[in-house]
Amino acid sequence: MKKFIVSIDQGTTSTRSILFDLSGKQIFFSQLEIKQFFPKNGWVEHNPEEIWKKTKKTLKAVILKSKKLKGEILTIGITNQRETTLIWDKKTGKCIYNAIVWQDRRTYNYCSSLKKKGFEKIVKSKTGLLLDPYFSSTKIKWIINNISSAKRLLKKNRLLFGTVDTFLIWKLTKKKLHATDATNASRTMLYNIKKNKWDKELLKIFKIPIKILPKVKNSADDFSYTDKSITGKPYSIRGVIGDQQAAIIGQGCFSEGSVKFTYGTGAFVMINTGSKLITSRNKLLSTICYKINNKTIYAIEGSIFVAGASIQWLRDRLKIIMHAKQSENISKNVKINSDVYFVPAFTGLGAPHWIPEARGIISGLTRDTGQNEIVRAALQSVVYQSTDLLNAMKDDGIAPSLIKVDGGMTQNNWFNQFLADVSSLKVLKPKTQETTALGAALIAALGAGIFKSLSQIAKKNRISKQFTPKMNKKIRLKLLNGWSQAIRKTII
Repeated sequence: MKKFIVSIDQGTTSTRSILFDLSGKQIFFSQLEIKQFFPKNGWVEHNPEEIWKKTKKTLKAVILKSKKLKGEILTIGITNQRETTLIWDKKTGKCIYNAIVWQDRRTYNYCSSLKKKGFEKIVKSKTGLLLDPYFSSTKIKWIINNISSAKRLLKKNRLLFGTVDTFLIWKLTKKKLHATDATNASRTMLYNIKKNKWDKELLKIFKIPIKILPKVKNSADDFSYTDKSITGKPYSIRGVIGDQQAAIIGQGCFSEGSVKFTYGTGAFVMINTGSKLITSRNKLLSTICYKINNKTIYAIEGSIFVAGASIQWLRDRLKIIMHAKQSENISKNVKINSDVYFVPAFTGLGAPHWIPEARGIISGLTRDTGQNEIVRAALQSVVYQSTDLLNAMKDDGIAPSLIKVDGGMTQNNWFNQFLADVSSLKVLKPKTQETTALGAALIAALGAGIFKSLSQIAKKNRISKQFTPKMNKKIRLKLLNGWSQAIRKTII
């Protein structure tokens, strides 16, 4: 009988369930889009019921496929958009408000007031994070303060908080387990990553009761079983990990100094720093990379708020392309290296700038500028932002020798080559593009005892293509200088 591992990958724009064999090969996947809501400027929300229903639907499709293949599912892993915040009534199972997405900026003023009171230093020293709307704590605070039923239910001890993983575990196990893993907990701005526990001082600052928070477990751990009423029979959940950390696992970045970039709706760079917790001088985040067998491995991370989302914007809002795939051919055929720069600061700028009030611009427009130049500038902007993060890492004393990439944008080979050219580093593209989902599957397999070590897991990562730098240094510096000027224009 064939043996399989299932990964649930709940992302910002879609929910996927993927069937992997024990070699790490993708056998089958089911994917459904998730609608985003923008009620006000800077607000981003999801419907929790849509997330749950589509997770169930994709999971059932994968289970059915495994049966048709006469195979056995050994375990399930879950990976998820991390900071997105849900609060629900544990009696009814219904969320009291929409999921507030990690991109959401509604708590900017609240964060600013806490900074003025001098709390950012405390937050950073305990969590490795900056005091920013990006993270979960201020989202929790907003829901409790602004939703009429919240305080009433809180008094009755009926409220539960969770990031998406926690919500799905609670639903899949039919209320048996309210838990998360250390990687997701480390993104709430409430978790002390040095002591590996919820921090009482932070809970007091944000006025959040500890009773609504989930239990924190290892990334490879026992997260109970799915309820047979949902999945036909019980399946063990043995791995839970945040999406960027999952990509670290899927890319086999287990050695100190190894780095990966994931390009999805946003983009994220993460570099493994081993058992050392390093504090960045350049506003990069310190975070938990993974926790296995009660041993914590740390990472430095930088975030780009808008990556693939800029191409979606060109498609859905400006309607200058029909499909994201068009951007590759367009970029190839723009002959002149124009001075058009697109800074997609739709929800502020992430690392290393961290300027929430910045807004997007397109600069350098002339009469010769057409749609094609703007499309290419959108792709280039992601590379320039990536280079900003790499330069910040170098300044922090961490200089990667190559880049491992994954995510939807890396299907575009023009983009991969431009990244190699501008960063002046070799870029490696894996055979399995679904490295986030693969990482969740592999961590679950480790938790279930299918694999015995990380070295076994590392062998599952295989490279399909590499890109080496070809760009003239003078051109590269000119491009980066133009980008720096464009960034300054978003801030003024």
